[in-house]
Amino acid sequence: MSARPNLIRCRHTREGRLVYAVACRPDALPPVRARDLDAAWDAAREAAAGGVYGPVRQFRFGGAQVGPSGIDLLLGDADACCWAAAVDAIRPLTQPEGLSLLLRLLGLIDAIARWAAPLCRFARDGAELHPMLLEAAALTPLTPEGRLAENSLRAHLAVLPQARPSGGAPARDRKPCASSTPPLSC
Repeated sequence: MSARPNLIRCRHTREGRLVYAVACRPDALPPVRARDLDAAWDAAREAAAGGVYGPVRQFRFGGAQVGPSGIDLLLGDADACCWAAAVDAIRPLTQPEGLSLLLRLLGLIDAIARWAAPLCRFARDGAELHPMLLEAAALTPLTPEGRLAENSLRAHLAVLPQARPSGGAPARDRKPCASSTPPLSC
């Protein structure tokens, strides 16, 4: 049995930034399980509620198809740093599955901020997220830029009625989501 190659290496800069060298493109990262994305969602929400913030993180993606300049993703926004630290605590970002989980969580938050809010029911103590949205975000391919492939995400959700989640799945089957979902500044 051969050892799995180290696709992701991390180093600290003097300024406190974490820089990840990733030997593949974002779209080569694996899908994740919905329950893992659910756990990442909960961890990020708890970290945000607790005021836990992480360091600035930079991801430098490589791979044969990327070209000489590669793809850089900088997470400098306080919320994104918080969410990245929360994911790193449950699934290391030096593992392909951990990095995929983070990119999918960020993509899910971005989708909610831009167009998927009707699949959440917002309340003072948080929100309820339709379980199909969570499942779709876990399985939707990532783009070469590290975003969720929006057309694929929408196709996964096309089976849902156009109503809000309160007309669909029972409340016990829906997941709470953050009460505010600002657009990502990545």
